[in-house]
Formats: sequence, C-alpha cells, structure tokens
Amino acid sequence: LKAKYALYIFIAGLLLHIIGAWLKITHFGNGNAVLSIAFLLEVTGVITFVYKLLRDPNFKDFLNR
Repeated sequence: LKAKYALYIFIAGLLLHIIGAWLKITHFGNGNAVLSIAFLLEVTGVITFVYKLLRDPNFKDFLNR
C-alpha cells in the first residue's frame, strides 16, 4: 500500500464525516453508522500513513517525492 493510498483513505473518511454530520443534523437515519465508518477510515488512513512514513528509508525526503 503506497502512502498516497493512505491519504486517499483519510480523505474518503473526511468526506464521509461531512456526509454523516449532515445526516445527523437533518435527522436522517444511519447518521451514527456513517460517522462510525468515517472515523474508522480516518484512523486507518492516519495509522497507515504514519507507518509508511516511519518505515521509509529516506525519511527526511519522503514528502518531497
């Protein structure tokens, strides 16, 4: 899994977070489920990105590539 995919997972979590908050505000069903899934995606994306960042041999030049 490349680091850019970890960022994609995190961004998908952010988008779902916005949708889940909108569902919650408008009192539609499944707002809690969408927020839970969004939170899991955000945490997975962050943990995966940090893991890839720390395991890269060129740690200092990682984000410049």
